[in-house]
Amino acid sequence: MRACIQRVSRARVTVDGQVCGEIERGLLVLLGVGHGDTDKEAMKMAEKIVGMRIFEDDQDKMNLSVAEVEGRVLVVSQFTLLADCRKGRRPSFVGAAPPDEADRLYQVFVEAVARQGVEVATGQFQEHMYVELVNDGPVTILLDSDDLARPRNR
Repeated sequence: MRACIQRVSRARVTVDGQVCGEIERGLLVLLGVGHGDTDKEAMKMAEKIVGMRIFEDDQDKMNLSVAEVEGRVLVVSQFTLLADCRKGRRPSFVGAAPPDEADRLYQVFVEAVARQGVEVATGQFQEHMYVELVNDGPVTILLDSDDLARPRNR
């Protein structure tokens, strides 16, 4: 599972000209689900992202989480985060989970964020979406569930 996390002052997703998800201050999470990803990984990713201290405190230090600043999270499914670009010029997406499983784990992730007391908005799975955002900072963090399972080298 991969996530591109962006701290935003506002973000929204539209499908067919209609806004389907919109937030003010918070996080835009582009989420890609891969073959072999599990509920456990989805819940661990949600916990990690909600707990990330990437908002400034009163000393301008990134010391506060989205929950602590009463921000919201906009989650958008994005299978292209699983692109394999090692061969040729056309990315391969064979590492992405099949749509039914990807949608199920996407929903597990969204519910896990909400259970932590953070309001969640979403895009629409398997739809052509337009995502607009104002990246605050800019702060953009890439997170892979495989990295959460590995011990840290110091």
